[in-house]
Amino acid sequence: MLTVSALSKAAQTTPDAIRHYTRIGLLKPSRNPDNGYRLFNNNDVKKVQFICRAKGLGFTLREIGAIFDHGRTGQSPCPAVREMIRQRINENRDKLMELNQLQQRMDSALEKWKTMPDGEPDGEAICHLIESIN
Repeated sequence: MLTVSALSKAAQTTPDAIRHYTRIGLLKPSRNPDNGYRLFNNNDVKKVQFICRAKGLGFTLREIGAIFDHGRTGQSPCPAVREMIRQRINENRDKLMELNQLQQRMDSALEKWKTMPDGEPDGEAICHLIESIN
């Protein structure tokens, strides 16, 4: 049996992460009857390592919980995992496109502003640099 600290070392994560995963129900430790400490087993090490891998692929903790639920019902989570990552890929592509457009607007603004003098507050303009952008 492992304590929070021992589990965090074995799974190479922080004790706070272990406590959080426990709080949200991803981990379900037993309790030491003598001192009330949470006790984890070797299967929990695998679960935490899985959580870290899944997070590294962009899965949310809620999605990871759903993956665990599939496993508990005896169903393969693989079809759901494929669909989740397909959706995430599409979302990421959209975000990247938006970020690229923002970067282009920022680059254009900075280029335009290089030739503009600093403005003095006159009670009407807030920042003429930003106000000069359509």
